[in-house]
Amino acid sequence: MATVAELIAIDPQNVTRSLLQAAEKLSSTPAAATVDFTSVPKIDAGGVHALEQVARIANEQSVRVVLRGVSVDVYKVLKLVKLTQRFSFEN
Repeated sequence: MATVAELIAIDPQNVTRSLLQAAEKLSSTPAAATVDFTSVPKIDAGGVHALEQVARIANEQSVRVVLRGVSVDVYKVLKLVKLTQRFSFEN
């Protein structure tokens, strides 16, 4: 049986809040979630912290999280803080 991933769009004006809301949704997500970063050109420390929470909750709930449309600049930040290995990525 195929698993349907929940799609969570990130608001570029409120990245941290959007990611915290995504973290809350993970507890009710069955097996997978896709977080859409297509409109997010950069991420700040608050966004990184919120994404760490997403990773922690996803691990606790055994939810696979895919980050979609991550820009090169955001990816570099995630790589520096060692978050890239905790997510899957797609274009």
